[in-house]
Amino acid sequence: MSNSPSTKKPLASLSLDLDNQWSYMKTHGDQGWEQFPTYLDVVVPRFIQVLDELDTKMTVFVVGQDAALEKNHAALRLIPDAGHEVGNHSFHHEPWLHLYSPEEIEAEVARAEEAIHTATGERPVGWRGPGFSFSKSLLSVLAGRGYRYDGSTFPTYLGPLARAYYFLKSDLPKEELRKRSQLFGKFAEGFRSLRPYFWKTNRGELLEIPVTTFPVFKVPMHASYILYFATYSKILAKLYFKSAMLACRAFGIQPSLLLHPLDFLGGDDVSELAFFPAMQVPGAEKMEFMRWVLKTYTQHFEVVPMREHAERCRDDISEKRDVPNIGQDSMPQPSKA
Repeated sequence: MSNSPSTKKPLASLSLDLDNQWSYMKTHGDQGWEQFPTYLDVVVPRFIQVLDELDTKMTVFVVGQDAALEKNHAALRLIPDAGHEVGNHSFHHEPWLHLYSPEEIEAEVARAEEAIHTATGERPVGWRGPGFSFSKSLLSVLAGRGYRYDGSTFPTYLGPLARAYYFLKSDLPKEELRKRSQLFGKFAEGFRSLRPYFWKTNRGELLEIPVTTFPVFKVPMHASYILYFATYSKILAKLYFKSAMLACRAFGIQPSLLLHPLDFLGGDDVSELAFFPAMQVPGAEKMEFMRWVLKTYTQHFEVVPMREHAERCRDDISEKRDVPNIGQDSMPQPSKA
């Protein structure tokens, strides 16, 4: 395709949160997660294969606990060997980082960094919190440790509904439910910007690249939701995703599309996770649908890993633009970016 201004595709990024079987079981409150059951040896080659077919690279956010286990090293090493960026997805994968002290956050980030570096040979410069969990202390720690970007904000009004569905499907004691009380964010998250912007912390600035939601409506558009819609109607699911792509282009949004391992796995692969939406769909059928999703995405946008997205948009953000200051006692107001 020509690179002339009239035909050049807009920039976008692609990432995958490599949540493992045990982390889903832990968050759900299931027994047996302490043995750290894994499907990484199955799912990693699958998503690498699809992306190779499309000649596309992405960012994979790795959980430190998985990187600390030698049984996962071979699968994790495939990621940088295939040219994909490795990011930090915390060590313990607990979606209640807002309850951590600054010292606990520093230790969590550092421990995951070291484990990921040992397993993959790559030291991450990008972060996404599990369950989109973040706080002013976390952002300050990331800035101080030299991270180039964060991708933990999820601008949608539907977080409370997703949390209610999750609680309905779980069997957790009250104390565990309390820890998860901010899972998927509050209604106010929907007012956050879809465009990249800077957080200003007491340890420096940090670029935020939000997980993109449908412009204006702020409803989720990442792959897991599209797959769920497809269980009712593939035609409507494809129409929804195409509409989201066109809306991003119309409003000048450079999207950052989020993937999860269960987008490439079916109930026939991991029967223990049958409680998750769309897990009744066979793995092979999901793989075929994901090929369509990712092909459509690359047809509309120039798709790169998040680190490249961050570096290329960093200089485009005006220094005069308002940035949230998290050196205050409360979380920042939504950016005007």
